[in-house]
Amino acid sequence: MDPALGPPEAMAAKRDELTPMMAQYHDLCARYDEAIVLFQVGDFYETFCGAAERTARLLEIALTSREDSTGEYPMAGIPIDNAESYIEELLEAGYRVAVADQVEEPGESAGVVERAVTRVITPGTLTEDELLASDDNNFVAAIARERAARTGDDELALALLDVSTGDFLATSSTARESIADEVSRFAPAEAVVGPDAPADLVPENCMVTPYDEAAFDRDSAGAKLSTYFRNPDALLASDAEIRACGALLSYAEYVRGGTHEGESGETSDDDTDEAPNSEGGARLEYLTHLTRYDPREYLLLDAVALRSLELFEPRAVHGREDATLVGVLDETASALGGRKLRDWLRRPLLEPDRIEARLDAVAELTSAVRTRERLHERLRDVYDLERLIGRISRERANARDLRSLRDTLAVVPDVREELADAECDRLRELSADLDPLTAVRELIDDAIVADPPIEITEGGVIAEGYDGDLDELRATARDGKQWIDDLEARERDRTGIDSLKVGYNSVHGYYIEVTNPNLDAVPEDYQRRQTLKNSERFVTPELKEREDRIVGAEERADEREYELFRDVRREIAAEVERVQGLAEALATLDALVSLASAAAQYDYCRPEILERDGSQTLEIEGGRHPVVERTQESFVPNDARFTDDRRLAVITGPNMSGKSTYMRQVAQIVLLAQVGSFVPARAARITPVDRIFTRVGASDDIAGGRSTFMVEMDELATILREADEHSLVLLDEVGRGTSTADGMAIAQAITEHLHDEVGATTLFATHHHPLTELTEDLAAAFTLHFEVDQTDGEVVFHHEIAPGAATGSYGVEVATAAGVPDPVVDRSRELVADAAEEDLETDDTSAADSSGDPVPEPTESAPEAATADGGDVPTDVAAELRALDLAHLTPVEALTELDRLKQLLEE
Repeated sequence: MDPALGPPEAMAAKRDELTPMMAQYHDLCARYDEAIVLFQVGDFYETFCGAAERTARLLEIALTSREDSTGEYPMAGIPIDNAESYIEELLEAGYRVAVADQVEEPGESAGVVERAVTRVITPGTLTEDELLASDDNNFVAAIARERAARTGDDELALALLDVSTGDFLATSSTARESIADEVSRFAPAEAVVGPDAPADLVPENCMVTPYDEAAFDRDSAGAKLSTYFRNPDALLASDAEIRACGALLSYAEYVRGGTHEGESGETSDDDTDEAPNSEGGARLEYLTHLTRYDPREYLLLDAVALRSLELFEPRAVHGREDATLVGVLDETASALGGRKLRDWLRRPLLEPDRIEARLDAVAELTSAVRTRERLHERLRDVYDLERLIGRISRERANARDLRSLRDTLAVVPDVREELADAECDRLRELSADLDPLTAVRELIDDAIVADPPIEITEGGVIAEGYDGDLDELRATARDGKQWIDDLEARERDRTGIDSLKVGYNSVHGYYIEVTNPNLDAVPEDYQRRQTLKNSERFVTPELKEREDRIVGAEERADEREYELFRDVRREIAAEVERVQGLAEALATLDALVSLASAAAQYDYCRPEILERDGSQTLEIEGGRHPVVERTQESFVPNDARFTDDRRLAVITGPNMSGKSTYMRQVAQIVLLAQVGSFVPARAARITPVDRIFTRVGASDDIAGGRSTFMVEMDELATILREADEHSLVLLDEVGRGTSTADGMAIAQAITEHLHDEVGATTLFATHHHPLTELTEDLAAAFTLHFEVDQTDGEVVFHHEIAPGAATGSYGVEVATAAGVPDPVVDRSRELVADAAEEDLETDDTSAADSSGDPVPEPTESAPEAATADGGDVPTDVAAELRALDLAHLTPVEALTELDRLKQLLEE
């Protein structure tokens, strides 16, 4: 076991002899044995023993020690004021963190100060802005398995919760692959997995957290859900979904703690709305909606497709971070809008009516330039309402958070005014949903000062005139301070000591200071308070009385302010559902404005969305790759035309000619259209597809024991098993990881199966030129190619798609352009020339055979092999040479291949 986790062994052996404080630490480590316990001691969070040694190394902090009657223990601490930066490092190292705060003031306790874990910080349950890496959702997931009584099939359920925003989703399926795809789609940072549920559905970069199996019990989970939502049996579709959602709620309460210290340094009282429940957790008052969805309601994108299409992350290791689809489209002005846009990209729509509603809004905003620009400017003043109301509901918001809410509410009337003349239904609906929450805004205006301090327990938060009692206390303190301000002048006149000063410090309070040479002039009513090197400090009975009144008034004023602030915060928290509704409307509007801005800026067109009547049409005129065109000085548009009787394209052409870019741009245009966005093309007519499959590029899984070829075959198996006539399939260079003959055979069999059995709209880029001949036998298949010009051995790529098959692969020329060393290139040219000569000899032999001479049968030592142009030669060397993808080989790999082929020729 990791020595940083669990109760320290050195302490465990002496538990009954430990000092009370160290016993507290030991017991908290035992209770939270899956986390590093940060134990508050004064202004620091301390760790001891193995945890101290580990944190000292990870955080690069000093390792000291603490001694008590049982021995000396290693100790390392971090300052509480800067704890988040250190906690972030512990999370990145793969640890969970349990924060144990002092839950009573040191002076209030007769013995050791009581400490309790107020929150367990894990990658999937972050709510602190300092720890959340981005404005995107940060999900924690739960997976449950249940044998469905109706069908007898095993059903898997997935629940997803963003603790920072309150987004709560659930789905289920009897298909394991479907749940795996949903996990990939939402990319949770953490997961809790129920009994018998497959943990391998969780990707490697997602932390799997052990949690009490009893939380997944059907009755326990149902009871937990019932505390949040009425009749969960009607809200969710199965017992598996109830178990996953209930367990996830239980875990979320557990990690959020009970009695807690707020972000501003406050300590919640026992009457907080977030009091510990029976399991020691805290109810999430801001969690008001649970959305149950069916994955089949959206265009499905598995992990491979998300990665290949570069929706959120660039594929190139050193690629530009903004070279992604979301990077091109994201012109949002707020965190709310950015999250909404990412959600739309994760879950494109299927139903034409829903797509058209978004397109109508985008079209109106695209044409109304001034309205769009004014909306964008207004939305720049919108704060992250979802996370704000979450903090307010958890009683972790400070006064500045409330002012941020007020500033956002102040924008709403202006936004509604901009939409007053909206014509399309979607924009009118959004205008109606923009709840100004006037009473909440006025409450904050009346109660909270315009520029409040961060701390909410030290005064200066509540505005003058809001509370009479507070104003009276402030007046008392203010009058007392004015009396003291005048005291110095009066005492100088009375005593004749011109150097006399009146001052204040936090230890001794108010005082009158007289230098040593003037001590003879001190009046009899002066009482000595402090002796300094060159002066004495005094107090008078009247000054002491005034001090007591001032300090008492200030303390009572601070207490009254804190009480009033908490009352205001609770009153706002009661409107959580209205604030969340406003946040949804603002997020949707911001995402629509962003799509319209991209459409106007990049010259996108509105796609025509066809009804899903069983037929599939995909017609694009002048299509462009939305990401590549933003990174290149110029881009060549290309058309695409697919119908039911023209649905499988075999695409040939040399490397670097544009095959992969073309295929991805077709897929991205389809995806954008189903998001409800305009698309980079002159025109587009699209029937929505159910799923996009991709098999693009080489990758391996060495740690998992899978070669590049095995990964390729796994991905192909998924496509052939799950694709149907409503799918869009992209295949790039299938079968390159094995011998030429095997690769060609696999590619041909896959092409035939996709055409005859699956019926999906397919783009298949290949260097296996014999595949182009299949189009003569497959009715719905056709060929496309990218032409190049060759001058003096150099190739010029036009990146234009054209009907028919390519006349060559130009591999050697591409290798030259890529900088392959001249000796390798020259040798390659020799081998190509030899192969061409062999082809001529073969042709002559074939001509002689046609005159009546017998044709020799192939032997085992000289098997027949298909060449790139379909001819037969008595060796595999020519075919293998033609199939070499020199642009993707390192110089060493190219030399190795040439040496191998040379040996074959010599043999």
